[in-house]
Amino acid sequence: MKSFSSTSFASDQTEALERALAAVNKHPQALFSDFQWFLYEGHDTVFYTAFSTQIFDRETLDNLVAEMVALAPQLTHGFYGARPGQPFPKQILDAITTLETVDSFEGYPDKWLGKSDDIFHRDDLPLFRVQVAVRRDGPDAEGRSSIIQVRSSHALLEGADSALLTRSQSAAHGVMSDKTNKIGLWPRIIGTINAWAMTLTYVGLGLALAPPEKIFGFKTLAISRHRLRLLANKLGVRQRSLYFALVTHALNGDGDKKHFDDRVVGAVYTMLDTNRNNADDSFFRVRAIQAKFKWSDDFVDYVRSIDDTVGTIERKDLTKFQVMMNTVFRTLRSLNSMASWLPGRRFWRFSAGIKITLTLVPPHRTYGPMTNGMVEPIYCGAWHDGMNICTFCPGREYVTLNFAMEEKLIPLVGKIETLLERIEAMDIAPTNRKVIDAE
Repeated sequence: MKSFSSTSFASDQTEALERALAAVNKHPQALFSDFQWFLYEGHDTVFYTAFSTQIFDRETLDNLVAEMVALAPQLTHGFYGARPGQPFPKQILDAITTLETVDSFEGYPDKWLGKSDDIFHRDDLPLFRVQVAVRRDGPDAEGRSSIIQVRSSHALLEGADSALLTRSQSAAHGVMSDKTNKIGLWPRIIGTINAWAMTLTYVGLGLALAPPEKIFGFKTLAISRHRLRLLANKLGVRQRSLYFALVTHALNGDGDKKHFDDRVVGAVYTMLDTNRNNADDSFFRVRAIQAKFKWSDDFVDYVRSIDDTVGTIERKDLTKFQVMMNTVFRTLRSLNSMASWLPGRRFWRFSAGIKITLTLVPPHRTYGPMTNGMVEPIYCGAWHDGMNICTFCPGREYVTLNFAMEEKLIPLVGKIETLLERIEAMDIAPTNRKVIDAE
């Protein structure tokens, strides 16, 4: 995995406040980057949830939100009346937080998960919500007294932010593009031409071919990280290759009829890359990488093929696909400014042949006052309309798999552990393959 760093390029919150106050009466998302705009318009959301040994009340909940906003000031952006970087008044805290009492934690966190579309119902409230449930009779047998969930527009938070907040570190975003590392003029011209052609094609195809709205389900799974590390070493593959293979092999299904494809599984996966350039989005750190995983019913062949594919892709320039997508986002935003009815709601359900998005967030390790009392497993996931998503969230002891996908695929999540047990029990022949990352 590429190195994880909170480093960004210099930004001035005072300047941001002045700019925001000047622009907010015109448009509350005026300060959003093109990528942020895309995720906001698509109503993409993310969630973070964990159990805690702490018993919360209204005061401690308000304090938690205040700490979170201080570490991630972007949470104060994007709504009418926003004052970037400033604390929220009591009436706003009351509107975006919920505190309830429950008899048990059975079914959590899955029973809390959903699209989080309520975040967008009011344009005069921040684009995130925090809810806490406290166990009525005190700690359970595992010492858990509360469960906490943060839900946000994806335009404000990414996986790296969640990891930083878990460590009580600043998740403030400066300017994430590196203006000194310039892409040449000719590639930018070609990229812009291609982006307009691609955008218009995608919008046309999206309006014509987007599937009808489907029922989606949500589910989580926690697996020992040490267990997965041992199996990856046994197979001679990267841990993320094993993660990708376990999920896609189980979800694609057995027999002749496959849920994704019987030849190639089209996927997008994400990771961090510190090699920034001036065509990067000014807010997000993440890189999206397009991949095609050649299918095999034999899991060992399949996971090693995925590992070869990942290795080949990552030896190349990781910026190419993301830079192209950033240009598409900018083009879509321009198109929308000229015709507000474009690209239309159907467009957001168009997947362009991508069967699943596999998001690997940086390790979430609790540290400091922000997550005092929180215990593993830690759950972190995302929702995008019409897209099957699995988010992998590694902690110290566990990796959680967080699914938002078509409801028909949800029962297949149970096959992941069955598949894992079967592969662990296999007598796998020694390999000369070299595991090149520790992850």
